[in-house]
Amino acid sequence: MDYAVLFDDNEENASKRSEFMEEHLAFLEANAAQISAAGPMKNGNTGLPAGGMWLVNADSFDDVMALVEADPFWPTGLRKSIQILEWTKVYADGARRLNP
Repeated sequence: MDYAVLFDDNEENASKRSEFMEEHLAFLEANAAQISAAGPMKNGNTGLPAGGMWLVNADSFDDVMALVEADPFWPTGLRKSIQILEWTKVYADGARRLNP
C-alpha cells in the first residue's frame, strides 16, 4: 500500500536539524525501497516552512510508523506531529491506474 506521511515541525527544536541531517539522509537512502520521496515543504503563499512529507510503500500503518520512529530525527523532538495517510494512486508516471 502507498502512504503519504505529513510532518509538522517543532520550531523550538529546529537547531537540531543540521546536527542530525546527515544521519537522516543516510536513513532515507537506506530505506529507499520503501520511502520513494521525502523532503521539506513550504507555504506556497508565504514561503515559510510548513513541515515535511514522505511517500512510502509499506504493508501496513504499523510498518510506516516503525519507519518514522527509526528516523534519526524522531527522538530529537524535531517532529511536533505526524499524519500517516493511506494513499491510492489513480494517476502516476504519466498514466492512469486501472484499479484505483
